[in-house]
Amino acid sequence: MMKAASGPETQATKFLREHGVVFSSHLYEYEERGGTNASSRELGVDEHSVVKTLVMEDESAKPLIVLMHGDRKVSTKELARQAGCKKIEPCKPEVANRHTGFLVGGTSPFGTKKKMPVYVEKTILDLPEIYINGGRRGYLVSMSPSELARLFDLHLVEVALA
Repeated sequence: MMKAASGPETQATKFLREHGVVFSSHLYEYEERGGTNASSRELGVDEHSVVKTLVMEDESAKPLIVLMHGDRKVSTKELARQAGCKKIEPCKPEVANRHTGFLVGGTSPFGTKKKMPVYVEKTILDLPEIYINGGRRGYLVSMSPSELARLFDLHLVEVALA
């Protein structure tokens, strides 16, 4: 388990610093296809507090970001209903990379190349602290979830599946 006082400089950390966000850096050994299960295990934190950043698109191929608990899945059907769309589905990795400027596995909602609407599972905001990607594979930042509401015009949704 590695915990660093200062992690790598990424588009995400530049964005966080520019907006005066207090955060801690957490480096860990990245596992291909390990997801939040691997990062929570490596950092010794509850997977429910690790927030995954998912890039999806609606029926018109307009991108959006979904922030979800690491131990939950997104009901895309329910998300589409709550977002007022016909259909929402995950972007292909190369499309997600183009929209965000980050590699899948290192996608952060902070400092994306393209400004996109941000949908967040509303119970994430009830957590005392969240761990979210810092813009590089094997790198999470922790912060108060209230920072999300300060940084983004959030769309609160209830779309989690166990």
